[in-house]
Amino acid sequence: MQFLQGIGSLLGRVMLCTIFFMAAVGNKIPNFTAVAQFMSTKGVPASRFMLAGAIVFLIVGSLSIIVGYQARSGAFLLLIFLLLASYFFHDFWNLSDAHAKQEQTIQFMKNLSMMGAMVFIIANGSGRMSLDNLGTRKKET
Repeated sequence: MQFLQGIGSLLGRVMLCTIFFMAAVGNKIPNFTAVAQFMSTKGVPASRFMLAGAIVFLIVGSLSIIVGYQARSGAFLLLIFLLLASYFFHDFWNLSDAHAKQEQTIQFMKNLSMMGAMVFIIANGSGRMSLDNLGTRKKET
């Protein structure tokens, strides 16, 4: 049973964090200038600096959770990223067009669910098959 919990924990961490890692290396890094310009249009201050910070948070946070090393800290980085991204890019409360409002509400709620996952990791750690728990085997009772 412990092995299956370990595999499930590892698989869950990979599935949860793939979106963050790929957003950084597949979009934000190769399109840095365009993304920074878009961020400026959305009211993000110091967009180039904030984008560089977001990239660091995304890469460090996702890899930290995936390998389970300092996963609570990695989850905190991704929680900060999600809070800021939700505020600046999914501000459904400022929209009057019903369709746009619905779309941004859905995106905000998607981010809210991922924020919940980050809070869960902060509260409970990375689980089995992680570097944080290396060598801390517990006997099943």
